[in-house]
Amino acid sequence: MRALAIWSGALVGLLTILIGSLIPAAMLVPAPMRVIDLPASWQVPALLLCAMVSGPRAGVIASVAYLTLGLGDLPVFQGGGGFAYVLDPGFGYLAGFVPAAWLTGRLSQQDGMGDVIKLSATAIAGLVVLQACGILNLLVGTVLNRWDASLPELLIQYSLGPLPGQLLLCITAAVLAVVLRRLLIVEP
Repeated sequence: MRALAIWSGALVGLLTILIGSLIPAAMLVPAPMRVIDLPASWQVPALLLCAMVSGPRAGVIASVAYLTLGLGDLPVFQGGGGFAYVLDPGFGYLAGFVPAAWLTGRLSQQDGMGDVIKLSATAIAGLVVLQACGILNLLVGTVLNRWDASLPELLIQYSLGPLPGQLLLCITAAVLAVVLRRLLIVEP
């Protein structure tokens, strides 16, 4: 029964990541009632949500399946797909999906992880791991002269630019995780 829960959680997680990669993130500002586009998609929070609700195994399976689909020439990544994407500066962030899902899932299974603040911290920890993998890829690529742009330009484009939006989306994913964990009777 546990294996069925893991595989079904992974399948739902994969579908959520795929849908999340298609939805640009935005924020509604109530004062002048306008929508502000965030330089991020729902892809990363969808992964973290899967791990927080279904656990580390389902999160890792969903992230590996997503990477397999993208590297197998399906255009599911933000910039397309295919094995040549391994040479893209953004691939380190995608490779960071696997350890980020594992860490987020493991942390969310600790005792007392049923509130928004603790799950937000869990999601942010996963985001930190993802960012670290991406930045490491950018550093190695810069040392090997693989990128046309300079390291500061790449860091702004791939890390610093999307980071505020991703942090807001981590909190949103934590709120959704609390609701889903209660609906699905997931033990905190």
